[in-house]
Amino acid sequence: MLIITIDGPAGAGKSTVAQRLARRLNLLYLDTGAMYRAVALQALREKIDPTDELALDRLCKKISISFAEDPRGQRVFLQGEDVTERIREPEVGWMASAVSLKRPVREAMVALQRGMASQGGLVAEGRDTGTVVFPRAEAKFFLVADPRERALRRFRELKARGKEAFLEEVEGEVRKRDDQDSSRDLAPLKPAEDAYRIDSTGLSPEEVVEKMLKILGKTSLSR
Repeated sequence: MLIITIDGPAGAGKSTVAQRLARRLNLLYLDTGAMYRAVALQALREKIDPTDELALDRLCKKISISFAEDPRGQRVFLQGEDVTERIREPEVGWMASAVSLKRPVREAMVALQRGMASQGGLVAEGRDTGTVVFPRAEAKFFLVADPRERALRRFRELKARGKEAFLEEVEGEVRKRDDQDSSRDLAPLKPAEDAYRIDSTGLSPEEVVEKMLKILGKTSLSR
């Protein structure tokens, strides 16, 4: 069973690259960040304080999160509802960053992610897949990019969805999220010691995937 992890900060291109790499290798794609966003969305709907660990623990014990593939790409379902677009809203992102700091949420999601891996090989992307979720993964990547470029990618994504956005504000949010993710006590954002670091600044997703495939080929992991 081949497990490949791709970690890195917001906007580095993890999701796009992970999906394409998974397709190239005929593996399952696992978006761990979407799972935390789904928890965050449900917490918002139930008006749960992100600091209330008991309430978050109860939420995680009853929540249902699943994925499905369709022509538009992978869809995320929360309690049976397609929330693929909804979980990308800024307020959900900030809530996800807050609730992911809490141990009950982290433990519940890691258990669910490992359970999904038991179904077969996968490409998992997130912020701690190589350090915490799958520390024994056969190959680990840490994807980075210049903060300005990451902000620009996020800005374009928001505009494409018809959302009002200002580049300077988006860049400020990206940098703030980086600081929060890197300084948290529980599963902080950092590369695994054995991860391959790839800078995606100025590269297309396909160029990044090709770099990864070359590394996998050299390590005899590519199938």
